[in-house]
Amino acid sequence: MEKFDARATLAKRRADVAAMFDGVAGRYDLMNDLMTGGLQRLWRTATVRALDPRPGQVILDLAAGTGTSSRPLADAGALVVPADLSYRMLAEGRRRQPDLGFVNADALQLPFADATFDAVTISYGLRNVEDTRAALAEMRRVTAPGGVVVINEFSSPTHPAFRTVYREWIVRALPALSGVFSSNPRAYDYLAESILGWPDQPALAALMAEAGWRDVEWKNLSGGIVALHRAVA
Repeated sequence: MEKFDARATLAKRRADVAAMFDGVAGRYDLMNDLMTGGLQRLWRTATVRALDPRPGQVILDLAAGTGTSSRPLADAGALVVPADLSYRMLAEGRRRQPDLGFVNADALQLPFADATFDAVTISYGLRNVEDTRAALAEMRRVTAPGGVVVINEFSSPTHPAFRTVYREWIVRALPALSGVFSSNPRAYDYLAESILGWPDQPALAALMAEAGWRDVEWKNLSGGIVALHRAVA
């Protein structure tokens, strides 16, 4: 009975997260630009550089949303599989990027065979998965030996004073901004909570190693507001 209840709870949480992102699909990319002052574009460019996509590579882009993160990978000649849990995000992605093959996928139960991909990446989505370590292990499972993972995620600013100011900004300014520009402010309340509760850079690196990734390293962007974690399968 306890196992059943746990599974039911996880299923409900997964459905709630998907529904939340369904509600912001149309303005998701605009909100990302507004909330980061455009910095997210630089962070995405850094992610592409860390992946170093090449023609013929097969890359899984998890939590791909509308495909904004997948586009430059495809333009570099890689075969990209954009995957997301939210059906409305996928629909918006297919409308904007009809040449990309979007797939509905749960990060904890990826619908792909072992060692399918040369690289896996996820941007601002790992926080939304109920079991971080299990998701990292699942990403490792579908990555071919020698392949890489690149995780682009909000993190912990390295300077103590800046970290304090940053956390106050998240608590106060982020929900206020979403109330003006978003049709679903509750989603951005959740976003603020998830950022504040997320592991810092060394803690995430440790989880990656526990999940089977090796040579784990990270690079801080914008003083640690975001960190790119990279590792090898």
